[in-house]
Amino acid sequence: MALTLSSACSKNDAAPPVATVTFAASKSQVPLGSPVDLTYTFNVSPNAKITGDYHVFVHLVNDEGQPVWFDDHDPIVPTSQWKPGQTVSYTRTEFLPVFPYVGKATVEIGLYKGDERLPLVGPDPTDKGTPTRAYKVATLELLPATENVFIINKSGWHPAEYAANNPSREWQWTQKSATLDFKNPKHDVTFFIEADGRPDLFPQPQQVSLFSGNTLVTSFAVENAGPVLRRIPITAAQLGTGDMVELRLDVDKTFVPAKVSGTGSDNRELGIRVYHTFVDAKAGK
Repeated sequence: MALTLSSACSKNDAAPPVATVTFAASKSQVPLGSPVDLTYTFNVSPNAKITGDYHVFVHLVNDEGQPVWFDDHDPIVPTSQWKPGQTVSYTRTEFLPVFPYVGKATVEIGLYKGDERLPLVGPDPTDKGTPTRAYKVATLELLPATENVFIINKSGWHPAEYAANNPSREWQWTQKSATLDFKNPKHDVTFFIEADGRPDLFPQPQQVSLFSGNTLVTSFAVENAGPVLRRIPITAAQLGTGDMVELRLDVDKTFVPAKVSGTGSDNRELGIRVYHTFVDAKAGK
C-alpha cells in the first residue's frame, strides 16, 4: 500500500513555488527497525529558476512537534539541473531506527541550502508568522519493533561499530562465516541485507553465499565500497520444517587490516560489513 499526499501552498508565503512536492511510502504502518520504501516527487513549476544545489530535508515529527528521525539527502538530479515542467522522482529504501516513540508521526519535507529554504507547493506546519517552508506531506503510524521478526546474530560476528560523525550509523563485520537465527514463520519470506566490503583489496570481488541450513539460497558479489541493499526471496521449502531457521553467510575472501596496511594492531579476520539484516515474514503471506 502506498501512502501519498500533496497540498496547496501556505497562505503566508508570497514567493512563487519552485515545485510541487509529493511523497509516497510503501506502507502506512511502519514498525521501528524495519525498512520502508520512500518515494519523493518534485514537479518543477513552469517558471521555476533555481540557482545552486539544494538539499532535501525530511523530518519525521511526533505528536508533540519534535523530530524523531531525519532522511536529509541530495535529490537524484541536482536542483541546479532542474528544468521548468520537469518531474524529478526517485525512491529511497530506509531502515527506520528504533527510538522511544510509537504512534502517529508527520512527514515534513523541504529544500534547503545553508539557512535558505525554497518555497514549494504544500501547507506550512505552523501557518503562523514567517513561513518555515517545511511542508507536511503525509502521516505514518509507527509501530513497536516487536512487530518484526526477531533476529539473533549467532556466531561469526565482530562487535558493533559506529560512524564517528553519525552515531546512528551502525555496522558489524563478519568473519569468513557468520550465522543468524530467527523463528521459522513456515512460509515464504524476503531477507533484506545491506552490506559492503573492501573491493579495493581484491583483484576479483568477494563472493558471498547465503545458506539456509545446508541449502544454498543464492550467491552475490560485493563490488561496492558503499552499502548496497539486497532483497532475497527465501521459500518455505528453503527455510525447512524446524521451529528455528539458521541463515549462514559464507565469504570466499577475507582480509586482516593490520596485514593490509602494514601498521596498527587490528588483527581481526574481516569478511563483509553488514549494516542491516531484516526478515519480512509478511511478504510470503
